[in-house]
Amino acid sequence: MANSNSDVSFESGLVGIIRTKTADEARSAASALIAAGVDVIEFTTTTPAVFDLIEEFSSDTSNKTVHVGLGTAMTRSHVLSGKDAGAKFVISPHVSQEVIEATKQAGLISIPGVASPTEVADALRFGADMLKFFPASSLGPNYLKSVRDPFPGNTWMATGGISIDTIEEWVLAGVSGFGLGSPLLSGGLAEIPRRVAEFKRAIANAKAK
Repeated sequence: MANSNSDVSFESGLVGIIRTKTADEARSAASALIAAGVDVIEFTTTTPAVFDLIEEFSSDTSNKTVHVGLGTAMTRSHVLSGKDAGAKFVISPHVSQEVIEATKQAGLISIPGVASPTEVADALRFGADMLKFFPASSLGPNYLKSVRDPFPGNTWMATGGISIDTIEEWVLAGVSGFGLGSPLLSGGLAEIPRRVAEFKRAIANAKAK
């Protein structure tokens, strides 16, 4: 995934979603994902101390190739706090004119969640840079193909219930990247390197076909 209006790139096609009960858990998970080769990290507003975490990881000069952003953004205030903390992109589960316009005014990448043609049209009209198909597994790749047809030339990421076995189907349906939380984290920190490697390999293989 890439966006021509920003220096943020999503070449691996993998966005690690951090949604934890404590800041310490979030810090450990993000550090493990980065060490395993994930270069895009999304800290959600449902995570304690989210803006402190964004500031901590975005200012870490040892991770210059890692891009940090805000997830589950619901308000203009979220966006502004995310920008102040150093976020490069803003992701939300829905289409909000307030959030999208605030994101663009802040000079950040806007990635709203969409699930219907109307939401796609609204998101693009409000200025979205990319589109997050959510909840992906509930809707399915075939549904995405139908929704995409009237809106060519956009960059899509899929989030929600993604598994290794369905990566190829999603890529064939037009998805460039994947937002992954529990598929990478639910096995514990020790499992993260293996899971990241498996997903990155599956995405690269699917894109090469």
